[in-house]
Amino acid sequence: MNPLLTRVLATSNRITPTLIRVGAGVAMFPHGAQKALGWFGGYGFSGTIDGIGKSMGIPPIFAVLAIAAEFLGALGLITGTLTRVSAFGVAFTMAVAAVMGKHYENGFFMNWFGNQKGEGLEYFLLIITLAVAAMIEGGGRASVDRWLTRSSRSN
Repeated sequence: MNPLLTRVLATSNRITPTLIRVGAGVAMFPHGAQKALGWFGGYGFSGTIDGIGKSMGIPPIFAVLAIAAEFLGALGLITGTLTRVSAFGVAFTMAVAAVMGKHYENGFFMNWFGNQKGEGLEYFLLIITLAVAAMIEGGGRASVDRWLTRSSRSN
């Protein structure tokens, strides 16, 4: 296996990184599925690209990358496949979404009770923190990354 790929996939057999990545992936999956597939009341792929372009002036290629990062990144985190790459995509997308969506204007807290004009930074901060932890720790136990690196060591 390529030494760089081996370093990207390297991880421990600990359970903590597994909990971190699965928690972040499960929290992100519905958001990615809204944009990619139109599930959970979302607009689907083309509707999201059009909506992001019109409301924020974001070029379609960047909208596609954001959709891929949220949807494929969530799946990568859940399964532990290319965990560090998946986590980077999720963290970067959430940072951009927090700034571009001007969520800082709504304060810190999520809009649990509908009494704010929008969502605050709380969700973004939590997901970014979990994603950065996954970038540091890797996939952990029960990850595709661990299986691949174990398989390559036995060859």
